[in-house]
Amino acid sequence: MSQAFVSHPGLLSVVVPVCNEAENIAPLAEEVRDALQARRPFELIFVDDGSTDGTAAAVLGARSKVPQIRLLRHSRRSGQSAAVCTGVRAAHGSWIATLDGDGQNDPGDIPELLRVLDERARPHLKLIMGNRKTRRDTWLRRVSSRVANGVRSRLLNDGTPDTGCGLKLFERALFLELPHFDHMHRFLPALFQRAGAEIMSVPVRHRARIRGKSKYGVHNRLWVGIVDLFGVRWLIRRALPLGAIAEE
Repeated sequence: MSQAFVSHPGLLSVVVPVCNEAENIAPLAEEVRDALQARRPFELIFVDDGSTDGTAAAVLGARSKVPQIRLLRHSRRSGQSAAVCTGVRAAHGSWIATLDGDGQNDPGDIPELLRVLDERARPHLKLIMGNRKTRRDTWLRRVSSRVANGVRSRLLNDGTPDTGCGLKLFERALFLELPHFDHMHRFLPALFQRAGAEIMSVPVRHRARIRGKSKYGVHNRLWVGIVDLFGVRWLIRRALPLGAIAEE
């Protein structure tokens, strides 16, 4: 899908990839509305990644209470990274906030990420990551994430304690310049650093899943991620070193 970028000054685009999350749509949409409507203009983009349940109908139904909703649909399941890319390309805001669609990220934390961005006011700060200090997951997911984060940190030196957190705030323009590949959402800190950006991590809440089922198990969260890790490491080592550029 291609769409010309139309900038809306001050607009925040919230992108939520979803797959078979019909039960979570309305509560999550209303939480995003409550967190942002008194603070800044926003759009809420749900990207339905080939759902086979009533997810799309739930998104359209939620518009009655949250008119800022937009729905984009993949005709077949393409993966979380592809869904995020679809949402970012279609977004009208120059800054993007992302959330997982399972309700475990708290939309009430988005204003804190925005506050950090506004207060720091540093031109090279392009990515603010959520850091889930207290995980509300099964022991297997906690262990697999701890191992994956540890391996990534040692090999990529990305300075990020929790690269798997779905709650992120980043600049749209720089994201679109990054190399895009399956599972790239797990490596955004390293990719942003490769592009010369500054990144930060901010403590955020994490909630237990109360509706639906996880789409990711230990094998596709850990082992696939480790395979991708070596590709990202290669990209970092092959980045072109640029000196200062002056126009005369």
